[in-house]
Amino acid sequence: MLVAIVMAGAAWAGEITGQVVGISDGDTVLLLVDRQEIWVRLDQIDAPEKEQTFGDRSRQSLSGLVFGKTVRAVTQGEDRYGRTIATLYAGELIANAEQVRRSMAWVYRKYARDPALYAIEEEARAARSGL
Repeated sequence: MLVAIVMAGAAWAGEITGQVVGISDGDTVLLLVDRQEIWVRLDQIDAPEKEQTFGDRSRQSLSGLVFGKTVRAVTQGEDRYGRTIATLYAGELIANAEQVRRSMAWVYRKYARDPALYAIEEEARAARSGL
């Protein structure tokens, strides 16, 4: 029960820091925070699932950006699967935006609040790279 309380507190804390120890797909990572594993869904973007076209490339792209690194996650709550929703920072790099810039994820229009992401997506589409 204590784990559930700690996890729930971390998900709503506003900001958490941890090491990325797993990559599920191009928009979901496993973060190790104080010896607790927390699944983090990158906010405002959507990437193909690993079995879909470009899914593995998207996952590899995110892995290259953050795997094994200590990152800062600015949280926005939880999704319906219990994953923490967050913007992920690896130093100055914003992983969410970089995945869109690399054309390895799309702006998730239903949940997007940052207008800069739309401009980044348009540039990636114009370059005809990735997705």
